[in-house]
Amino acid sequence: MLSTDQVTKFNDNGFLVVENVLESAVLSAVRDEYSGLINRLYAGWRSEGRVGDPVTEDFWGKLLSAYHAKCEWFQPMDISLPGDRIEADTPMHFGPAVFDMVTSPRLLDLVECLIGPEITSNPIQHVRIKPPADALQPDEIRAHITATDWHQDRAVALEEADQTQLVTVWLAITDATVENGCLQVLPKLPEQEILPHCPRTQTGIADGFVDEARAVPLPVKAGGAVIFHPLTPHASLVNKTDGFRWSFDLRYHVTGQNSGRTHFPEFVARSRSDPTSELQDWRIWRTLWQEARARLADQPHIDIHRWASDAPFCA
Repeated sequence: MLSTDQVTKFNDNGFLVVENVLESAVLSAVRDEYSGLINRLYAGWRSEGRVGDPVTEDFWGKLLSAYHAKCEWFQPMDISLPGDRIEADTPMHFGPAVFDMVTSPRLLDLVECLIGPEITSNPIQHVRIKPPADALQPDEIRAHITATDWHQDRAVALEEADQTQLVTVWLAITDATVENGCLQVLPKLPEQEILPHCPRTQTGIADGFVDEARAVPLPVKAGGAVIFHPLTPHASLVNKTDGFRWSFDLRYHVTGQNSGRTHFPEFVARSRSDPTSELQDWRIWRTLWQEARARLADQPHIDIHRWASDAPFCA
């Protein structure tokens, strides 16, 4: 649970760093689940002749070798469908360990302190595994792999969710440090509004609206979290180390309100008024996403952002 002082700091500043959110068993299970996933992926790539022996035989060595070989490892590891064209076989990952992380009672206790006891898991969610900057391919632009541009989470959802009560919970799976590219934030102003965004390397705040002199880095240890108000401007630093930085970007909103991405599935993670409505089975979660993929593969592409490159602040 959050203290009264922590809730006040969150409401005043728009962010909060909380250590020891995930239990060690939950953290270990997520790491083990992803180790099994990269082992299966790597075995397939090796059988196709796309990779040879990895840099090292562990998770990180196989991941780096796959990236160097231009094997697509990110989308098969992501806990969402992509924002671009969705195919019937677009890969994604939904497993029991990740589900236990998303529905962790300790995590939901923190969320309840901020948005109340009726909590829906928002479908705007991603794994973020960032290689060292000197290992990045020159044309890498994916926000979940390279450094993230300044943005507000409210602004990268659709306008239909502008009144939704929502929080972002950024969970560290490895230690996040200034050196390996932790998050940085601009404390939320008292009358903070949605700032103009533009299609940049990613969708980011338009030039002239970010005072980086006010930026506060937010290091956090593995198992800890950074919690954001949806209007708080934030970005990530560059990973200047020789290792990866791994996190998950999760969001939760008040049940019954708009998710900002309604073509993707949500589920009730906690309900004090109707506990029977809570999703308990990770297999159902996976099925919801599989059904969404099948439906969306047969439909015209749905844009997930509201911003156009020819807008006045972007020209």
